[in-house]
Amino acid sequence: MLKIGIFGVGHLGKFHISNWKEIAGAEIIGFYDPNDEAAAAVAEKFGLKRFADMESLMDGIDAADVITPTQFHFPVCEMALRKSKHVFVEKPLANDMEEARKLLKLVEEAKVKFQVGHVERFNPAFVALKGRELKPMFIEVHRLAQFNPRGTEVSVILDLMIHDIDIILHLVKSEIKNISASGVAVMTETPDIANVRIEFHNGCVANLTSSRISMKKMRKMRLFQKDAYIGIDFLDKKTEIIRLKGEDENEDLFSFDIETPNGARTIAVENPEPININAIKAELSAFRDAIVNNTPTIVSEHDGFMALDVAHQILEKIDRAKLNKENS
Repeated sequence: MLKIGIFGVGHLGKFHISNWKEIAGAEIIGFYDPNDEAAAAVAEKFGLKRFADMESLMDGIDAADVITPTQFHFPVCEMALRKSKHVFVEKPLANDMEEARKLLKLVEEAKVKFQVGHVERFNPAFVALKGRELKPMFIEVHRLAQFNPRGTEVSVILDLMIHDIDIILHLVKSEIKNISASGVAVMTETPDIANVRIEFHNGCVANLTSSRISMKKMRKMRLFQKDAYIGIDFLDKKTEIIRLKGEDENEDLFSFDIETPNGARTIAVENPEPININAIKAELSAFRDAIVNNTPTIVSEHDGFMALDVAHQILEKIDRAKLNKENS
């Protein structure tokens, strides 16, 4: 039985507890949270033991689930890794790149499993594309949310856009050539809305827009490649593929003909059936499986590091643009 310790029982921490309780082969030993009110509510609701300090909990577990505010990711993960505990940590990996580099070194030394909570990798709409050849050359992303004070200790880049940065880096197998970005702080001290353009050496271009001050919610990614358009709706968990149809393909596919300068072509439209999965439970189950089976984690510390690195490059671009404007 894998012994799990929960660090942080805020909004997302409660979801983690609920899901861990449904995962076979895992047992929650207890939790640590300095907030007395939140801790009392969780202890009563879930019947879990509250530990008075992090170290006493850490000593009795196999794996730490870290769902604290971002600024506390590093100290909790550092303690876990120095005690050779497996770690699952919510995104972003760390508060800054210096902390992230230290964590990579500690993971290598500890030789444990480490997974970052980029949960959209487990979204049914994205999972529905598993096994398909995705080589996008243009990507358009809109991730919009209504304002919520929770999570505003970091910018919209680290709060929302980092989900899409991780997906894009996972899909585009190329080094980044250039990043341009603009952002505005409206409700907080950090950017609340941002637009970013990432250019890759293989020619792929990604345009990302994220906002946490929108009137409506949207989480859509559109991929354009040589033979297809793929639409991913992370919010409604729907996927659409529009592509050129091969001669020997399934006749049951909805299709239609169009005239092109090179003659008539047949366009096929697919809506892959999304698997009915709970993304949070799926990512925690994958973490458990990596430990039990000694296999790589699906979203590794290196994945989390690369996404965080790009996010901070974007923030630097926004800060530089703001400074240039003030000095002009």
